[in-house]
Amino acid sequence: MPWQSSAIDKLAGALAKAQNEMAMVGKDSTNPFFNSGYATLSAVLKTVLPALNKHGLSIVQGTRYCTYTNGFYVTATLMHSSGQWTRSEIRMPIGKKDAHGVGAATTYGHRYLLSAICGVAEQDDDGNAAIKR
Repeated sequence: MPWQSSAIDKLAGALAKAQNEMAMVGKDSTNPFFNSGYATLSAVLKTVLPALNKHGLSIVQGTRYCTYTNGFYVTATLMHSSGQWTRSEIRMPIGKKDAHGVGAATTYGHRYLLSAICGVAEQDDDGNAAIKR
């Protein structure tokens, strides 16, 4: 699977301009189980989409399952109006083998991968929830 278009000069220039307009994503929700705050996927989207769109960039996120690795992956493709693109993915563990577990892994993956591919930081201490104590 290719990870980017043959040229990314226009995409890279537009992303640099967009990143100049993006701020750190603030915490907008609380995980009462761990008494921690975190930035939701909605907060990340509200931070990145206006700057991306202003500079001809868009994002598409999805999922895929690989039977070879038995892995569940969240994907992100950052696209420029010129047709240039770059792709990334992250393998996500699924805690509970049900719809809720898949949904939680998808949301977590989308949030972290979106931040990563756009180059923004999240104020986040919710990651502690992913570590067994």
